[in-house]
Amino acid sequence: MILKLPLQIEVETKAVLKKVAVANKFLAEFKGVMTSIPNQNILLETLTLREAKESSAIENIISTLAEVYQSSIYSNLFTSPEAKEVHQYAEALKLGFNLIKSSGLLTNNHILKIQAVIEQNEAGFRKVPGTQLLNEKTGEVVYMPPQDALEIESLMQNLEEFINNDELCDFDPLIKMAIIHHQFETIHPFYDGNGRTGRILNILYLVNKKLLDLPVLYLSRYIIGNKSDYYAHLQEVRVTGNWEPWILFVLDAVENTAKEGVLLINAMHKLMQKYKHEMKAKLPKLYSQDLLNNLFKYPYTKIEFIERDLSVSRSTAIRYLEELVRNEFLEKQKLGRESYYVNKSLFELLSHK
Repeated sequence: MILKLPLQIEVETKAVLKKVAVANKFLAEFKGVMTSIPNQNILLETLTLREAKESSAIENIISTLAEVYQSSIYSNLFTSPEAKEVHQYAEALKLGFNLIKSSGLLTNNHILKIQAVIEQNEAGFRKVPGTQLLNEKTGEVVYMPPQDALEIESLMQNLEEFINNDELCDFDPLIKMAIIHHQFETIHPFYDGNGRTGRILNILYLVNKKLLDLPVLYLSRYIIGNKSDYYAHLQEVRVTGNWEPWILFVLDAVENTAKEGVLLINAMHKLMQKYKHEMKAKLPKLYSQDLLNNLFKYPYTKIEFIERDLSVSRSTAIRYLEELVRNEFLEKQKLGRESYYVNKSLFELLSHK
């Protein structure tokens, strides 16, 4: 039986309180360093696709970063079915971000819309019994979530209230996020897409609590690196009621992800400055901040992106791109008859190369 929230047990142990202070410190540093990038759309475009790739990989939807960025060039033309699913995830994340920005809430209606984009259907909360969570290797039933549609609806209404009403519980938001994620995955309200939807909710909750300005904390990378622990700690709470290992795991994820994020954004900022100085020196008539932003917003760019972002003609956009290739700022590649242009230094940085 799933307990409704707020929990009537003490989860803010000494170890949890010590760890949450550290996690908050690094999260605040990560939030601060984001301001070094001049245009927030740069981070929104590049990092949401990375998060989407990793979160999808947890569900064994495997694609390469090259496939993902290449697929961002051409509308409705994807390099693989997996890349298409990654883009659906990124689209759902951006949708959720816009919904909470406009409403200041994270509601079940929002959750339904996010999952509908991920799965490309509107099946909604589960109504038909039979859902089981299985061990990937043995096929044995690990956990049986609620089967009754009315119970699922009731638990999700309770979760919605817990997310949005801080008077119910005065826990630190990072501790609440760990509880929310566990509760959502334990209710398992959808036929498909629960894991990915739940991980989007993590990021959106932090944005809604003003701990992040953009939904770009890269928690899925940590989870996929510690996948067995992630599932073991989720299950331990269900079996034993011991919350501490799960909450500590989530706080570790926040701390490590924030640290990595600081290093990545600092490296992106440094690379942008390098491009800026070299473009001004080699191509002074070509350089503009809008052009620089475009090259970092789209690791894989194309003529139409330059036309749109810089409000120039197609011939001017082609001339810009060819000059950038000649001066080794970009690398030209072909896809069928079409050409696209890769910011290889940025791509390698995003690939952790």
